[in-house]
Amino acid sequence: MELKISHHFLIKLNIQVDYIAQHRPNVARKFKNELIQSLKTIGLNPWKNRKSIFFDSDEIRDFIFKKHIIVYKIDQSKNEIVVFSLVYNQESTTDKS
Repeated sequence: MELKISHHFLIKLNIQVDYIAQHRPNVARKFKNELIQSLKTIGLNPWKNRKSIFFDSDEIRDFIFKKHIIVYKIDQSKNEIVVFSLVYNQESTTDKS
């Protein structure tokens, strides 16, 4: 499946990276690079991540990355995955990244 990144996601990502960079620029750069690399793995098994807590649809999934929830939609008819949102989750205890 082809992985597509929405404009909305990129805006949210850049806002988060800018926030981190205010105090720790090197950490912000590393965070962004690691997140982009991790997103590439979604296409290998898009159904592996949990059903989204924000939407009532099996096609919309949450990928957890360092206390952030990346929300994406699996569109089998177009053979694509669209990453469309980023949410910071302070209460995340499922961080495995």
